[in-house]
Amino acid sequence: MDSTSSLPPWPRTPPAHGGVLLRRARAGDAAMARELSTDPYVPTIGTLPPHAGDDEALEWINRQHRRYDEGTGFSFAIAEAATDAAVGQCGLWLSQLPDGRATAGYSVAPSARGRGYAADALTALTAFGWTVPGLFRIALYIEPWNVGSTRTAERAGYLREGVLRSHQEIAGVRRDMLLYAAVRPE
Repeated sequence: MDSTSSLPPWPRTPPAHGGVLLRRARAGDAAMARELSTDPYVPTIGTLPPHAGDDEALEWINRQHRRYDEGTGFSFAIAEAATDAAVGQCGLWLSQLPDGRATAGYSVAPSARGRGYAADALTALTAFGWTVPGLFRIALYIEPWNVGSTRTAERAGYLREGVLRSHQEIAGVRRDMLLYAAVRPE
């Protein structure tokens, strides 16, 4: 995919579920990005540098906007529905859309964890995914030690399909990944 012409339009109504809504990231979300960058794991799996400063956080937000512009997929800020305050980020990555497949990911800032925001966001993201023409399967790749993420996946209706041995390099080390997936309801 090389342009937004291959992606459906950005949703007019923000996807929402439970206590969150998914919206475009904004400059005012930089504090959330800075906090997310303090997590020792998050910078190893994405483009957010560890312990990001203000400029780095804003550049990361700009990269999230470009994901859609470049045809990669949809990157959303996870916001509390009641306050619109950003608590994390999630994305639906559509490079395999011609084959009916996508991948998803999510991260919640450390101070906002334990409140169900990730599961609500993944549920909203998945429901949005089913509005994308031709999308039939969304996969998640989760390291086996990440119990919080596996619980999130299961709460959002994803099923564990197996272990992919030495599947992905993270921080210079080949890692096993659990494969979770959701399939479009009939």
